[in-house]
Amino acid sequence: MTAILIRSGTLVTASEVIRADLLIRDERIAAIGEEIAADDAEIIDAEGKLVFPGGVDPHTHLDLPMFDTVSSDDHYTGHKAAAFGGTTTVMDFVPQDQPSLRQAIENWHRKADEKAAVDFGFHMNITNLDDDVMAEIPALLDEGITTLKVFTAYNGRLRLQDGEIFRVMRLGAEQGMLTMMHAENGDVIEILTAEALAAGHTSPEWHALTRPPWGAVESVLRGIALAEQAGSPLYIVHVNTAGGLDQIRYARQRGTPVMGETCPPYLFFTIENLRGDEGAKWICSPPMRTTQDNETLWNGLADGGLQTIGTDHCPFFYDGTKPIEYEGQSVMIPGKELGADDFTKIPNGLPGVGDRMPILWSYGVGQGRITPNQFVALTSTNAAKIFGLYPQKGALLPGSDADIVIWDPARELTYGVEFAQHRTDYNLYEGWQLKGYPEKVFLRGQLIVDEGKWQGKAGMGRYLHRRPGGEIL
Repeated sequence: MTAILIRSGTLVTASEVIRADLLIRDERIAAIGEEIAADDAEIIDAEGKLVFPGGVDPHTHLDLPMFDTVSSDDHYTGHKAAAFGGTTTVMDFVPQDQPSLRQAIENWHRKADEKAAVDFGFHMNITNLDDDVMAEIPALLDEGITTLKVFTAYNGRLRLQDGEIFRVMRLGAEQGMLTMMHAENGDVIEILTAEALAAGHTSPEWHALTRPPWGAVESVLRGIALAEQAGSPLYIVHVNTAGGLDQIRYARQRGTPVMGETCPPYLFFTIENLRGDEGAKWICSPPMRTTQDNETLWNGLADGGLQTIGTDHCPFFYDGTKPIEYEGQSVMIPGKELGADDFTKIPNGLPGVGDRMPILWSYGVGQGRITPNQFVALTSTNAAKIFGLYPQKGALLPGSDADIVIWDPARELTYGVEFAQHRTDYNLYEGWQLKGYPEKVFLRGQLIVDEGKWQGKAGMGRYLHRRPGGEIL
């Protein structure tokens, strides 16, 4: 591989902003400094540009069966979309849908390995617990999986009971593993949903109204209490309520090792979006809340109450009866029209893996809500540290993988489907004005996005064996 010298860029990390050259050799960052000499290197002039570590998205759902369809991005199209938005590492969840955990992991590798276009890792869902599963959990470390996800919702499908969650947490902690939790109250949701349908309430807003915010608040606190008793660290996924953040703050102030992730839609959208003519576009779990929740979550990002921004990327077509063109081929996948007459049948999930960094730069950094250093921490470095990948990922350091984004802070564009590369027919941010956008994206030193042109390919992404004992931030 040809050496590459990125000259005169402004390097932005989670802690520093420095003007320097950066030399890439053999897939890694070889040197950082002023006026680096490398006669054999290809020179890229980054004057006036920013240089970031590639983004790390800790939360995606690719090629995921749901209801009578499947999420519309697979491990190639989703990774490609991630790369266009500046993300070079993606973590996906392995469903526990095979006779053993090992078989479930092998099944997910069959889906991912030949398609992967950026580097990737796996989390393991634990949605069925017995002694055989408990015996298997320690062996996940041999597979490079150091994280266990549990649910307090989706009764009869994904939910574990509190005692089972406690057992998973305690065993995981003994192995240096991190428990991740989807925190909503499945019992309340089940009752309210049945009542809503019986009363003839079938429109998208009822998705949110049958999942009250207090159910999330209570479940976050319950999860924290279980983790404290189990001696386990805890990571709350997709925090969407001010009250949930309050519980995380409460625990952290008392020394409990709990961390929180939010997702861009919870910073911008509310239940009012579900009440619009195209409300199904915003259906995900947990749902959108209020402008007060939006503001409180922004504050959590700014003051350290929340540690990461994932996407929970799980896209579906808005109208799966009409094909779109993707890489020259016609694609049509059943989508949110499946729930046209019943909100409970609308596939839960949103596109977002490629939107995350451009949207957060313009509307986070650009509006003074977070600093450039916080942007890098929240979209890259913190996730790499928490999930056992730092400093291989999430860093601009000699020896780190050369996952690098050259960012043009002056680039202005009107965003939407035209720019986003998700394999679906809509974008939540259609028509939003952006300032600042990725110009070039490198995966381990190989240029995969070059000024809007795709240079990557399926199969070039590598599976990441993560280390246990990730940092508690």
